[in-house]
Amino acid sequence: MDKRSITISGHRTSISVEEPFWQALGEIAKSRNISIAALIAEIDRKRPADGGLSSAIRLHVLAWYRHTEKRI
Repeated sequence: MDKRSITISGHRTSISVEEPFWQALGEIAKSRNISIAALIAEIDRKRPADGGLSSAIRLHVLAWYRHTEKRI
């Protein structure tokens, strides 16, 4: 588990996800020409109110790779 601090909507928060998810976030952000912080802020805005941010990140990464795989 890799814990990192990030600023979202003007406040600092810590996020814990496994290193492969951080790497995947970097790949997704790069493919969209945005920062990892901007991508996480987007994920945060779209997640359900009763869902955790770390879980939302994992689900977003999974969905992105599933969608990408279908295009190949």
